[in-house]
Amino acid sequence: MAAYVIVDVTVHHLDDYTTYRLQGAPIAAAYGGRFLARGGAVEVLEGDWQPTRVVMLEFPSVEQAKAWWSSPEYTAIKLIRQRSASTNLIIVEGYVPEAA
Repeated sequence: MAAYVIVDVTVHHLDDYTTYRLQGAPIAAAYGGRFLARGGAVEVLEGDWQPTRVVMLEFPSVEQAKAWWSSPEYTAIKLIRQRSASTNLIIVEGYVPEAA
């Protein structure tokens, strides 16, 4: 079952964050991740959430998403992201409709 990583990002240092993005994309792909949204326009329809940049990735499973998150390759660049941006990050399990 697919899993989705959703990230709310506030970038503080654009040059460093750009370095992180360029290095991070192939790592996510190596773990089956693909970007569904990557910083496009955001419109709040309800509530107090005020995201500045939203990133969404799809992985084949929660296990694959967690493998990416804890991988040596991604761990090596996490510090770049942590220094250059504030983030909130969650994994959401996908939904498979029940057969009729």
